[in-house]
Amino acid sequence: MTTKATSEKKPRKASSTGEVQKLRIRVRAYEHKILDTSVKQIIDTAQRFDATVIGPIPLPTEIKKYTVNRSSFVYKDAREQFEMRMHKRVIDIMNPSAKVIEALTNLSLPSGVSIDVKMM
Repeated sequence: MTTKATSEKKPRKASSTGEVQKLRIRVRAYEHKILDTSVKQIIDTAQRFDATVIGPIPLPTEIKKYTVNRSSFVYKDAREQFEMRMHKRVIDIMNPSAKVIEALTNLSLPSGVSIDVKMM
């Protein structure tokens, strides 16, 4: 006699006491030197208030290539290629306090650096 063991999956309940909050910051810029200095500034600010920081994690560089004719209409085979590189980093801050969030919102970063903040 053979019997099949069925494994039923029970839905997990999220415990409110053991829940870990995470602040995910995505930083993007065209120049990697400006990006690295701004990431260092964000990490220093978070560590000043004793927050746990994971990162910076480098993401793949997004490359956009454009091909343009060199002349207007005569030499069709002569072309130029241009590219724009978008460098990206991710920083995770575990269990951020209100002071950390306030310090990060008041942080002034150089122009050309875009930031996306997501609470998870």
